[in-house]
Amino acid sequence: MAVLDFIVFFIYMFGITVFGASFYRKNKSASAFTLGDRTIPGWVVGMSIFATYVSSISYLALPGKAYQSNWNAFAFSISIPFAAIIAFRIFVPLYRSINSPSAYTYLEERFGPWARMYVSIFYLLTQLMRVGTILFLLALAVNAIFGWDMRLIIIITGITVLIYSLLGGIQAVLWTDAIQGIILIGGALVCIIFIVFKMPEGPSQLLSIAAEHDKFNLGSFGLDLSKSTFWVVLVYGFFINLQNYGIDQNYIQRYISAKSDSDAKKSAFFGGILYIPVSLFFLFIGTALFSFYQSSAAALPPELMDLAKADRVFPHFITTQLPPGLAGLLIAGVFAAGMSTISTSYNSSATVFLTDYFQRYFKKSASDKEAMIVLYTASSIISILGITIAILMINVKSALDVWWKLASIFSGGMLGLFLLGVFSKTRNTIGAISGVIAGILIILWMTASPMIFEETAANNFHSYLTIVFGTLAIFLVGFLVSILLKHNETDTKLNI
Repeated sequence: MAVLDFIVFFIYMFGITVFGASFYRKNKSASAFTLGDRTIPGWVVGMSIFATYVSSISYLALPGKAYQSNWNAFAFSISIPFAAIIAFRIFVPLYRSINSPSAYTYLEERFGPWARMYVSIFYLLTQLMRVGTILFLLALAVNAIFGWDMRLIIIITGITVLIYSLLGGIQAVLWTDAIQGIILIGGALVCIIFIVFKMPEGPSQLLSIAAEHDKFNLGSFGLDLSKSTFWVVLVYGFFINLQNYGIDQNYIQRYISAKSDSDAKKSAFFGGILYIPVSLFFLFIGTALFSFYQSSAAALPPELMDLAKADRVFPHFITTQLPPGLAGLLIAGVFAAGMSTISTSYNSSATVFLTDYFQRYFKKSASDKEAMIVLYTASSIISILGITIAILMINVKSALDVWWKLASIFSGGMLGLFLLGVFSKTRNTIGAISGVIAGILIILWMTASPMIFEETAANNFHSYLTIVFGTLAIFLVGFLVSILLKHNETDTKLNI
């Protein structure tokens, strides 16, 4: 990279960090740290939701996935409108009406403290996986610039983001997310233009090479549930997005931080819908990169010829093919967006720890000073564990595959319990517990059976379906048991 790229990169990173830290004076209370005192404009919340969708997982992993295979991942994006409509009508009004920064207070009100603890534990596990994945992808981008050791980059980045998140709180996260969202959209469009017009024989060559290798394929439309067909990814996407909108603390805090109910609804819908065309941009970038390097336009270094290194191709293109200054700005934008997303996970996880554990079981009327100490401590623990997970991911084949599989497993079917609370008229704790036990057993079977049993006895369903079956098991078993117990209670009363 040119000297100008280094200058732009460090100036941008310094500026965005200072901007985030400038909110420090506004974060003297736990309410300000977790909800921004509910004064955030709707458009900022909407762009922040969009940036949470994008992060570095989409910006680097989606091009990597398209480069490695095809556009099968776009089925995930297609599912978003269905989840967004449900969020608009059900989730946002529900959480705005509950006077708590935690998404899981509602579950305690419906089923008792155990439900709140169950879901919050699995949420924290999911956030650990998210932090680890994003730290790994950020390390890929920085490694492409400086050639530094991946482990060193992960450690430095994790600690830097921790300091940034502690200083800025949720207000810094939301405002920097909004800035990053705009920059990342512009950066994606610029990259597409450069790739297209750098093709030796023009745009038609890009399309012909991609078509020849079946790169625009959305995946098989067959009903084989053991592979990542279009339908498997679509259903997986619907359940994951429903979980994001309905029970993910990252999103819930954004709903509550908006100025009004109307702003919260609009931001939830806008943030998700905007991701659909932008994800298409990212997939096109991956396909265009494949055509670019298949042509005589440029050659990949030997270590990137292996498709297992597909996540590293886009950072390589940015650093070697874009004009001086622009490459530094784009890498800085990707890096800063990842920092904001990780900071969100730190903030939301710390909020869950404070409200669902410390204030619930240790000190309900904790002072602001005590609450801030708990928030800082919890953020630090999440940071250390996330750094460890990122280091363990260094040799993965596809970061997107790993993230989707881990998200599906560690979701723990918690969406099913939430849906049971929303749609079931009864408050039957035994029914809810029965559903959770059934869901956990199914998740354990789908996760562990391929490693324990012979192929004939093992689970043959694709790992993406873990969240689907876990969620359905909790909801259906819980619903049926609740109805049966209610009927038994009615029969007993009549006999008496």
